[in-house]
Parts: sequence; structure tokens; C-alpha cells
Amino acid sequence: MAAAVRLARRHLGLTAPNPSVGAIVVADGPDGRRVVGRGVTALGGRPHAEPQALRQAGDAARGATLYVTLEPCSHHGVTPPCVEAIIAAGIVRVVAAVSDPDPRVAGRGFARLAAAGIAVTTGVAEASAADGLCGHLARVRLGRPHVLLKLAVSADRRIGRRDVANLAITGPAARARAQLMRAETDAVAVGIGTAEIDDPALTVRLPGLAAASPVRVVFDAAARLAPRSRLAQTAREIRVIDLVAAGADPDRCAALAALGVEILPVARGADGRLDLAAALTALAAGGITSVLVEGGAEIAAALARRDLIDAVALFESDTVVGPDGLALPAILAAALAADGGSFDVAGREIWGPDRLTLFHRRAVPTPSRSERS
Repeated sequence: MAAAVRLARRHLGLTAPNPSVGAIVVADGPDGRRVVGRGVTALGGRPHAEPQALRQAGDAARGATLYVTLEPCSHHGVTPPCVEAIIAAGIVRVVAAVSDPDPRVAGRGFARLAAAGIAVTTGVAEASAADGLCGHLARVRLGRPHVLLKLAVSADRRIGRRDVANLAITGPAARARAQLMRAETDAVAVGIGTAEIDDPALTVRLPGLAAASPVRVVFDAAARLAPRSRLAQTAREIRVIDLVAAGADPDRCAALAALGVEILPVARGADGRLDLAAALTALAAGGITSVLVEGGAEIAAALARRDLIDAVALFESDTVVGPDGLALPAILAAALAADGGSFDVAGREIWGPDRLTLFHRRAVPTPSRSERS
């Protein structure tokens, strides 16, 4: 299952609206157990992982075990149900990591397999598999994408400066790690303030991974994104979605749309600003399952106030920005505090001279591993 989880990560951010699933077929032979088939959800979401692994296994799938990171689908969509392919291939045991909360599946996949006499084991490596499936799980359970907030914090707890564009707080190794996060997500988002000050491209700059650049999203209530910006100028090459408040200036919207920017109007909140929950719901309705929020301080704090952050990647460096820098918003500092915070530490990494701490929203207890036959 650990190998299936690693396999699924290969296509993270490239299969929306479907999740990236890993599947491995293992057969018993005279020389012991061996892998006879592997599959990962194809780019764009189809075909699914299971039929690819079964096709590779061929006749060796008969009497074999299938390891899969997500419950096989049991409904007819663009492609036939994966459970039918599993049954037809002669698989005798299915080991799955995560039950699919999608109401079209939600246990029916396991039930169909069990009814066909296939032994089913669930909950194996559930936590590690769910980490790669977080976008799908959030979209189904919450009706919005999974939100990962990335922050870079200096030694004096500053996250930038208003008078300095593209201030580098971390070193090259940490920045490369952040680029990988972009490559593994469906969309990368910034507030209009960051878009105006930094004029970012928000593409993946790692060698060989340019094609993995995500959809670029701007939280931009008043449609202030400049037509001359790098985002607007490259919108026909890589998607750009401008989230504007209903009633935003139609001329500004039209100028951006003429360049290929997708204008997505959403409701205003009680404070008159963009309703962030509605904005995320609109992104999910368009098939986006995961969003990496990269700035700035205002949008990060606003998401925290609405309790819309699922995970945080906090890079810390020894760089000193100075008293004129933008302080880490107090609401985020409190949320990440060891005592009384609302996030748990999920991992720690070292990237050159910088440290990365990964936080996940405090976990809800999950069902224990179960067996069916």
C-alpha cells in the first residue's frame, strides 16, 4: 500500500476533478509474491488507476490481490465502474486505504466486491493515502477545495514588506520545495495585493515540470488585476481565474476577459468584501479540488477568520526583515501555536538553511481498520 500511495502522488494536481489514485496488482507465484500490474489515474482523470493496473497484469490478475488507495467506483460515468473490471479480472482480494465519501460510491464499491465473493480489507495506510486524496475528500465532504496556505517567515516573524516586491525570505532549496507544492495542486491563489505588488507568474519553474503549472487564481473583488500583468498576459497559455465580487466594474472585467482571463463573479460577504467561502465553492463547482494559497497577509488572515484553511506549510528562515516588515498575522500565529492552536504538526523538513513545518487541521478520529469477506 505504501508503494500505491507513492504511485498516486505522481499525478497529484493533474487529474482534477478526479483524484489521483494508485493501484497495484500482486500475484502469488512459485517464487513468491510479485507485482504484476501498476496503474495511476491518467492525466485529466481518465482512465482510472484500477483498469490500467489490471490491463497490465493481464491473465496474472486472476487469483491476485489488488491494492488501491481509494475505494473503487461502482457507478457508471464516462467510463464503466471499476468494480466490474475487478470482478471480471478474477481478483480474489482487494486491499483499500480510504473509503470514498462520494455518495455515488460511499461503501457501494466495497459491497459490490464482497457480494462477488472478493475479500475486502479497508483502512490500510489510511492517513498517508488520505493526504494525497485531500482535495477529493474536501470537495465531496465540504463542497470546496482543500486549502493549503504557504507562508515564509523570517527570524523576526515577518512575512514580507509592502515596499519590496518578491522579497526572498527563504533560500533556493526551500523555494524549490515550494515549487513542488505548486506542481502537486490544482490551483495556486493570491490576493490582489500580492498580484499588484509582486506581478507573479505563479507557474512551476522546476526543470521538466512546467507542464504541471496549476490554474492561477486571484481573489480580486473589484477586478483590479492589471491587463498588463504577467497573469493576464499569459492567460491563454495557462488558465487564470479572477474571482470578482458580483457587480465588479464591467469594463475592467471585459478587458481581462479579452485577454483570456476567466471572470468568476461571486457574492459579497457581510463586510462587503469577497465572500471567501462562496469563492471556494465556485472553484470546486468548476472542478478544482485543491488550492495552494501563497499570499498575501490579508487573504491569509481572512481565510483563517473564516476557518477555511485545512493545512499550512510554514517555512522559517534566519533572515531578518526588520521592523518595517509585515508581521505574521496574529490570528495565524495563534492557530499554529503549540498550546491552544487549531492545527497539529504533521511533519518537519530541512531545506538548506531553512526549516519547513507542515500543519494539518486538527484531526477528527477515523474509523479503525475493518475486514469484509
